[in-house]
Amino acid sequence: MTGTRGAAPRVLVVEDEPVLSGTVKTYLERAGMSASTCGDGLSALERIRTASPDVVVLDLGLPGLDGVEVCRRLRTFSDCYVMMLTARAEEADTLLGLTAGADDYMTKPFSPRELVARIQVLLRRPRTGGTGAPAEEVHRVGGLVLEPSSRRVEVDGAPVELTRTEFDLLQALVEQPGRVLSRRRLIDAVWGEGWGGDDHLVDVHIAHVRRKLGDDPSCPRFVHTVRGVGYRMERPR
Repeated sequence: MTGTRGAAPRVLVVEDEPVLSGTVKTYLERAGMSASTCGDGLSALERIRTASPDVVVLDLGLPGLDGVEVCRRLRTFSDCYVMMLTARAEEADTLLGLTAGADDYMTKPFSPRELVARIQVLLRRPRTGGTGAPAEEVHRVGGLVLEPSSRRVEVDGAPVELTRTEFDLLQALVEQPGRVLSRRRLIDAVWGEGWGGDDHLVDVHIAHVRRKLGDDPSCPRFVHTVRGVGYRMERPR
């Protein structure tokens, strides 16, 4: 996936440590990507608006406008992939970034090679849920409508704005209604088999999807939790 067909993927590294951002930029360029750097959140938002990067590597602990707020704001106008970096391993910090709309995260210190590999996995992700259903098919489950070709989602006639990751998860489920999909299967379908992160990421993004669909997990219309296994989409009626 690139912003322009045939062009190198564009990556913006938002990190206030110049040595680290320079190192990451070097590794990204060696991997054939077009990389640029930025040291603060407000400048990053402006760059994202004007340059439309394919991926943003975003430090959680930026001065001033932190990475969580940057991620929340960019999600109002961009569906680029976001790789969140955090210097703290606490689950709460990770969840903050993911709740704001990040697609993946890494904890400092990290291997620049691993970061590049994880970004490459994001860029290789299928633009469908990975199940092989025809892209032109429109899926309907109750009041939910999902159209893969236009990446459009509606609930009861009202449009629903999802991130790329949220859309891909929902599509993976809606393409196989009634079937229980494990977290690992969803990861393989959405992030790809080469992804080496935490299965817990699925739960966080499913929670986002449910909130945006207005789907109460205690009495779901659409996405059901199968405890200890994964998730199941309601069958069309």
